[in-house]
Amino acid sequence: MIEQVATAFERKDYYTAANLLKQLLKESPDNPWVQFYLARLHEVSQKHQDAEQIYRQLLRSTNNVKIVTQARQGLQRLQEIDQEERQRAIAKATAEPSNTEFGLLVLEPLSSELKTTAAPKFAQIMQLDPYTARLVLPSRGWKLYRTGQVGELKFYGTQLQKVEIPCFWTTVTAIRQIQVFQVLYFSESGLKTTVVCRNEANQLGSLTFEWSEVTARVTGLLPIFEEVVDVDVRRKLERKTQTQDYAQFCDLHLPSRRCILRLGDQGYEFDQGVEINPQASQNTIRINWNSLLNWLEEHLKQVKVWSDFRPFGETVLDQTDLLDKIPSHIHLFRKEPTNWDSAFHLYSGLVLVKNGGEKGLGASG
Repeated sequence: MIEQVATAFERKDYYTAANLLKQLLKESPDNPWVQFYLARLHEVSQKHQDAEQIYRQLLRSTNNVKIVTQARQGLQRLQEIDQEERQRAIAKATAEPSNTEFGLLVLEPLSSELKTTAAPKFAQIMQLDPYTARLVLPSRGWKLYRTGQVGELKFYGTQLQKVEIPCFWTTVTAIRQIQVFQVLYFSESGLKTTVVCRNEANQLGSLTFEWSEVTARVTGLLPIFEEVVDVDVRRKLERKTQTQDYAQFCDLHLPSRRCILRLGDQGYEFDQGVEINPQASQNTIRINWNSLLNWLEEHLKQVKVWSDFRPFGETVLDQTDLLDKIPSHIHLFRKEPTNWDSAFHLYSGLVLVKNGGEKGLGASG
């Protein structure tokens, strides 16, 4: 009867082949040829995942050279079909001008247990081997995974979300459109709160808001580099650039106004405005800064603090093409620019865009 099945496939008489296989599956379901033709039937019926599963099982379980060869050919056909469908879908996804904008795809962290089940799915979607896929999936904090046309990133991101791999995507334009105000000090605090600040044109002004408008706090440390003289292994003097200290930042997000209020320990005027610490003029910057953070905590107890900038920054630091497109809005005295500044603004901007429900953003929740 196997010969009859083979003949039916040669004639492309899949109705007859299906009826013959139905009988064979009852009589000898474990016969490798029966399983092979069942896979072929799945393949021509567009049940590609079922076909692939059987082909792979045959490669593991049989030594029959003909079956092994044809199973490999079947897998090759499925891969070619998948690649063609993928290319068509990406072409369709990037057809509209708005989908050709430069964007980025960010992976969200998974526990070790979830990574075990997610890695094979991630590998299949992104065409990676399972071992590499597991290494790519983050366990701690967000990870920048890919940049490119946002339509293509949306295509991949949507597939990942369907198999419960958390991720989101957005455009660089969405980050650039966020207004940033450099806070000098709080001048009033009550039902309505006012900050004295400078806008992106360095113009001095004030902004009044309610604490309930703040939806997130983003904190981060940015390295301050100094050139130092050191002695090398040959006891010769050499100049090195080393991290000597860190500047501390805290962003308050007001998504309804699409803006960030940026506070920094180097630029906040602790002796002005609302008295946060009575001894401000005598205390160290660190003491004053900690007092300011505690004061903010009192007013924003229910607001989530995003403090995983460092691991995210490490995944994006060498993405110069991306970071060059993002103004940092960080005003530290530096002899040379550093990507850490733009990386922090990108991280903070992503938090605002994701939580603010930006139109066109793909978020997993």
